[in-house]
Amino acid sequence: MSPKGTDARRHAVVLAGGHGVRFWPRSRVARPKQMLDPLGDGTLLRQTVNRLRGIFPPERIWVLTSEHLREGVARELPEVGPERIIAEPARRNTAPSIGLAAALLLRDDPDAVMGVFPADHYVENERTYAGLLERALAAASGEDLVVLGVKPRWPETGYGYIEFPKGTRPGQQVPSRVVSFREKPSLEKARRFVSDGCFYWNSGQFCWKASVFAEQMAEHLPGTWKVLADIAGSAPSGFRTRLEESYGACQDISVDSGILERSSRVSGFAAPDFGWTDLGSWDALHALLPKDSDGNCARTPGTFVKATGNYVDAPGKHVALLGVDDLIVVETTDALLVCRRDGSQAVGAVVDALRDGGRDDLL
Repeated sequence: MSPKGTDARRHAVVLAGGHGVRFWPRSRVARPKQMLDPLGDGTLLRQTVNRLRGIFPPERIWVLTSEHLREGVARELPEVGPERIIAEPARRNTAPSIGLAAALLLRDDPDAVMGVFPADHYVENERTYAGLLERALAAASGEDLVVLGVKPRWPETGYGYIEFPKGTRPGQQVPSRVVSFREKPSLEKARRFVSDGCFYWNSGQFCWKASVFAEQMAEHLPGTWKVLADIAGSAPSGFRTRLEESYGACQDISVDSGILERSSRVSGFAAPDFGWTDLGSWDALHALLPKDSDGNCARTPGTFVKATGNYVDAPGKHVALLGVDDLIVVETTDALLVCRRDGSQAVGAVVDALRDGGRDDLL
């Protein structure tokens, strides 16, 4: 699909400011998950932008990142102009990030339609994905906030869920009204969601008019929206100074909690299967990579004896696993992680413990 002739109102906003703590010890503050190449196909950020370039030309792609990653993002994405790489001076979660992008788009185009995409997802079927985005962007030209839900393939406790009306089927051509959003559930609830059939994984991808999102920000997060509107309204020469001075006053809150769960103007697509994975854990990566007949994935040399379902990545060492199942073993020059695959969503707790212990050298 060529971007030629695409609607000039459409802009892609790529969220690339996270730390990727669940990919510790590979992911660090200085080189977080989106700047890694876990699949051997280029960094996750590069793969994300490559997928989007069939729909959005480079001059309409924006990247929201952190100050210390600005230069790295610019090197990784030379086709995206530096004026569209926005470095947040403080971490304030996704609602302020997306709100800032909306405010900047509205400054130049009151009819702008924005698609929002995390920089750390994997998509297997890009043709099906592109068709889904075209439908979502068309629907976003109306007055709703449009979300993308993915039919759950297992009872995942690490994702939020979108509840659609009974009878909703994947691959629908028109959006459905969203009934509710559910936070990351217990395993029991996740199993119930899957068996119910009307709950879908929240993919964290959204499409809407910048003006509609601005209205919802003004209604549900008025203080934060005022800060963002003031920042965007500053003269170009003073933008970075105003951003650094004021952005920290924004509320630290996700777009799901701050806007989507409060809004009555949310609809969404129950997506067809396009091979989506949120690479949010070592377990998710294990699921995507080649494995031996016992389900073991060895990124570096390893020997497995009476061992099944393991993931090993320890450069410079030959790892032997004997009589153990479903383990994650990841080594860097200064750290070693060993955990169960079904507990890898909680690796962020290790990062929290290191931070509490003053081990900033390992973050």
